Amino acid sequence: MQSAPPESPLTPPSLTGGLRSHLDEEGARGALIAFVSTIALFILALVVIGGSENWPTVRRSFFDFELMWESRGPIWEGFTTNIWMFLVGQVAIMALALLIAVMRSLKGPAFFPVRLLAIVFIDFFRGIPIILGLLLFGFGIPALRLPGLPNSAVFWGLVVVVLSYSAYTAEVYRSGIDAVPDSQRLSASALGLTQWQGLRYAVLPQAIRNVIPALLNGFVSLQKDVALLSVLGVREAVREAQIITGRTFNYSPYVFAAALFLAISIPSARFADWYTAKDRARRSQGAGQ
Repeated sequence: MQSAPPESPLTPPSLTGGLRSHLDEEGARGALIAFVSTIALFILALVVIGGSENWPTVRRSFFDFELMWESRGPIWEGFTTNIWMFLVGQVAIMALALLIAVMRSLKGPAFFPVRLLAIVFIDFFRGIPIILGLLLFGFGIPALRLPGLPNSAVFWGLVVVVLSYSAYTAEVYRSGIDAVPDSQRLSASALGLTQWQGLRYAVLPQAIRNVIPALLNGFVSLQKDVALLSVLGVREAVREAQIITGRTFNYSPYVFAAALFLAISIPSARFADWYTAKDRARRSQGAGQ
């Protein structure tokens, strides 16, 4: 009696297609359940909040759409200030943080003072809350009236934000630099390149590409934190909303300002998630080859 042939170690195409179809159905079902649950929870929250006896008072104090419309001009003008401060600060942070990361990554005893300076800078500005730095720099340095230094609150507020974020971003860059194999530095040295040339041409391009997802998260956070300059009296969106609220005793301008920030931060966050997923897929595909 002839025995049955052994099963192939490869999965039959029909079984593979059926498994994929089953997984797709399960995923679609899970997404539908999550969507319906979210809508149901949202409706329940509306019913509970709307049924509160204090809801009419809260609605008048926080959701006065007529006041939001009336205050749209100054708040929008302040929001444009937020945008240009954010853009200028982001460019400065990327450049300064990269310089600090390179300083800390230099090898050899001759560069010890440079590495120490970078470490002191990072530890100092990561250890100080940004709001405290704004108060100290924004009010303290202009009070010195040093010749040649500006007294603008916008200038010193941006300086503090750039220095604080650069300390964190420099560590992000350094993690990317440390992830590049040392063989890259050795190969560059064998080709006759200096340490700086090896970093510039061999290490940094790989390191920056590896940390772009983390840099995008900092990009999203900076959009919100420039609003902290309002403590120095900078007439940005939050400050304008505060002025109108102080005049009307109504918090609706704050809600309008929050909506403006959400309109720019949510798309940025979704783009960061998309790029992160794309980068993860690229890495997985590269590892599988």
